[in-house]
Amino acid sequence: SAGLELSINNQAADFTLSAELGPAISLSCLVHNSSQAEELLWYRGDGQVGLSEGNKVNVSNICISPVNESDNGVTFTCRLARDKSVQVSVILDIQFPPRLSGEETLHVEEEKDATLTCNSKSNPQGQSTWYKDNHTLTLQQSHHELFQTSEIFQLSIRKVQKSDNGTYTCVVDSPLGKRTRDFHLIVEDKKPVFPTEAVIAAVVVVTLTIFFGIVARRDKLFKVW
Repeated sequence: SAGLELSINNQAADFTLSAELGPAISLSCLVHNSSQAEELLWYRGDGQVGLSEGNKVNVSNICISPVNESDNGVTFTCRLARDKSVQVSVILDIQFPPRLSGEETLHVEEEKDATLTCNSKSNPQGQSTWYKDNHTLTLQQSHHELFQTSEIFQLSIRKVQKSDNGTYTCVVDSPLGKRTRDFHLIVEDKKPVFPTEAVIAAVVVVTLTIFFGIVARRDKLFKVW
């Protein structure tokens, strides 16, 4: 295999291919400097791609259709069957507008903590902002807390009050578009705390009273029997 070289879409070195959702992507692998028939193999990540018999020798083509979010970041590799060290790869960079999800309605008891989680997927990553009742949310120290990763935009509210009731909107803005998702926070009345300790104490007192009452009257009970 000395001197043999492979290319994908006329690229002899590993490269990144940018594309959008939907339209198919065609990848063509070609053997260079070959004096005989060479079998080619395709891999998607670590998994081998099945090829028809007429699509393996000296030139091999695959098609990704339709292109979706799961193809983003995936590596496709073409290898020489008899010497897998001869290879070339392409990484797919699939660009798409924000996709938002998350629980839309939260019921939280007053004085308890609430967390609104806006799941956001986009490529390139978008800028995120929270609104409350159509106005930019004013963050209050030790009351609001933001947490963000490449796919999560989270708003935590500590010890919610009735004033925290309302519609919170997660807005994610990327070069490919803007998306919004509403979250309805309903703050419910604080439930009265059940006096567990007082009830236990009362039960103990009643039990002991009955017990000592029986002990005090044991002589009379024995005489009856």
